[in-house]
Amino acid sequence: VLLLESGGGLVQPGGSLRLSCSASGKIFSPNVMAWYRQTPGKERELVATITSAGSATYADSVKGRFTIAREGGKVAPYLQMNSLKPEDTAVYYCNYQAQSPFGRHNYWGPGTQVTVST
Repeated sequence: VLLLESGGGLVQPGGSLRLSCSASGKIFSPNVMAWYRQTPGKERELVATITSAGSATYADSVKGRFTIAREGGKVAPYLQMNSLKPEDTAVYYCNYQAQSPFGRHNYWGPGTQVTVST
């Protein structure tokens, strides 16, 4: 499975960005897909998850501001980020996890940089 994030960039505080994740290869269901983020010197942080059934969860720090969802028939989710804050600055990663008869699957994209600054 190959994951590729897009949509990162520079945005002012209070602004919005939409991150997209594209997935290619064999995707097993049920699965959980997620967005994580990481800043230098810190551990990767879970931002939001969505199951193949459509159930979503969010980190407390982004609740009410971020939305994870799938568009149309796409497998991989997007992340709509509103009311962005400087502390949201990070590299954002798309993640896919599933369990299949072939074993456990855990894949990451290369990440996309989001910078929230004036």
